[in-house]
Amino acid sequence: MSRTAPTEAVVFDLDGTLVDSLPLVLQAITHAIEPFGPLRPTMEIFARLGGPPERFMPGLLNDPRDTPEALARMEKFHDENHHLILPFTGVHGMLEKLCHRDVSLAIWTGRDRETTDVLLEHHGLTTYFDTVVCGDDLLTHKPDAEGLREILRRVSVMAPRALFVGDADVDVLGGFACQVDTVLIRHTREIESDILAKSWRLVTTPAEAYKLVLGCVGVE
Repeated sequence: MSRTAPTEAVVFDLDGTLVDSLPLVLQAITHAIEPFGPLRPTMEIFARLGGPPERFMPGLLNDPRDTPEALARMEKFHDENHHLILPFTGVHGMLEKLCHRDVSLAIWTGRDRETTDVLLEHHGLTTYFDTVVCGDDLLTHKPDAEGLREILRRVSVMAPRALFVGDADVDVLGGFACQVDTVLIRHTREIESDILAKSWRLVTTPAEAYKLVLGCVGVE
């Protein structure tokens, strides 16, 4: 399955796509909800991820009134351990090559602006991106496609000439709604048929996604 138009913009999710933060995110959420009822299975937590924590946290608690305290526990745990988040192997090399091909680069993430900026700055990723849309920048959240449409507006690229890379179902749904071809990194999880049908390509690892993206802009 090939693309029908040249790739002029590549948009990336952040967590699980450019940086290996999922283990810490899941640990932080598990720590946050631990005092407030039975622990949730890891896959249930993962399925609820998308948008800012204020949005998904109440659904993980027996009593939504515990949300402020749970959020405080999660933030403290994350802040104390954020040094454990590292870029996936090959990220810098891929982004450098894309920059040399004069491709617009962007991030569309559900992570909040503050921690996104800290992560990008800490790992020397900030300068690669023309624009970044975070989970608290707009009133809508993935899978609503407003964030992706805003990115395309900022970089002046039409949807058929953009490519989106993410690792969550909400990424695929957002890309599909915006008519942007979406590469889904599945890691080790099984993908439901309706999500698979809306994905342009399915890969197992970030490294596979990076190779595919480079191929789409003519870099072997």
